[in-house]
Amino acid sequence: MHNIRAIAAKIIAQLLLGQGSLSTLLAPHRDHTDYQLLQEICFGSCRWFYSLKPILNGLLSKPLKKKDQDVFALLVIGLYQLRYMRIPDHAVLNETVNATASLGKPWARGLVNAVLRNALRNDDAVEAQTYSDLGREYAHPAWLVESLAEAWPHQLQSVLNANNLRAPLTLRVNVQKTDRNTYLQALARAGIAAEPGPLAPTSIVLGKPMDVLDLPGFQEGLISVQDEASQLVAPLLDLQAGQRVLDACAAPGGKTCHILESEQGLTSMLAMDESALRLKRVRENLDRLGLQADLLTADAMETRSWWDGVLFDRILLDAPCSGTGVIRRHPDIKLLRHQDDIAKLVSQQLDLLTALWPCLAHGGLLLYTTCSVLPKENDHLISSFLQQTSDAKYEGIAADWGVECSNGRQLLPDVASGPDGFFYSLLRKL
Repeated sequence: MHNIRAIAAKIIAQLLLGQGSLSTLLAPHRDHTDYQLLQEICFGSCRWFYSLKPILNGLLSKPLKKKDQDVFALLVIGLYQLRYMRIPDHAVLNETVNATASLGKPWARGLVNAVLRNALRNDDAVEAQTYSDLGREYAHPAWLVESLAEAWPHQLQSVLNANNLRAPLTLRVNVQKTDRNTYLQALARAGIAAEPGPLAPTSIVLGKPMDVLDLPGFQEGLISVQDEASQLVAPLLDLQAGQRVLDACAAPGGKTCHILESEQGLTSMLAMDESALRLKRVRENLDRLGLQADLLTADAMETRSWWDGVLFDRILLDAPCSGTGVIRRHPDIKLLRHQDDIAKLVSQQLDLLTALWPCLAHGGLLLYTTCSVLPKENDHLISSFLQQTSDAKYEGIAADWGVECSNGRQLLPDVASGPDGFFYSLLRKL
């Protein structure tokens, strides 16, 4: 299949059916000559899906059958192009209508043409219908708007706005090879606009995204791509020479590498992940940066299968989560995540934390993090863990960033060039 709109429709349809993610579904098409257009259509259609869907529901005389989810997805991407992309209307109509043949649905040609033309003719009515509630206005599923309103009533609109922006490209300077000022000067000489990040001393925010291979010194390991929120992790661990460190859910390895860059005198660094394929990414990052760590494919929760009984001085648990703090980077989260997922994730997070705690040395630190902004996965979860674990104490995080919670600090996604949404809780073993 070569029609970009048909490929995009197939991808969106698979997302609606819960089959894969944007990263996995786009990967086979990276060599396509129009990959950037495909990526833009897919990301944008996910970003604005909950504004586009009610419009289409109003324009369709009856709902499409589940087996025609690809036709509905084609209408979504057609409407996204008309409303948000700088492509002439006639080109959008022609290419989107022609995609019905590539989908093997020639019967839908007239339907797609009629619906999209009707959307163009009745734009004012469509606009009024779209903005009847926050979910439609800010293109979020209703359950997520309700959850965010309960958790962050004063920051609600800011968070919703931030989720719909394109995330900045943020770099982490490798302090073993250069420093931030020196690298900023190198970027300036290369004509690349950039500025220091506001929170982490290793962070640089680029003026606009670009291919990392075009960045000076990338292949030589001078810098890595990492959001500023993640760059706050390593300093919180209070790393010192001679320590044994575990990164329990390590892939793709950004935090593992930052830990090693921050303290070269560690006795050992174990990076674990249950996916061998994802651990391959960790190895690639380590090799590019010239760093060494032990890699292990294992389920962190099944300690009997991998732990040798030797205690760790520091443990990083970047737990699997809803990803509600990184929607601007992964807008398909809006389609893939559902309200009943949260309770399952909380159970998994608590099980992981409970399983890893015996692996921590007395006096040691465990840093629990998520890229979620939902308290159930964060502050409330840590409270539950502390209530059931007598030798655990919240250490407190002295910082001037984020929102202080009872058992941690919460960063919310920033509407400007700031960090992703991220939660941190530092626990000491008594």
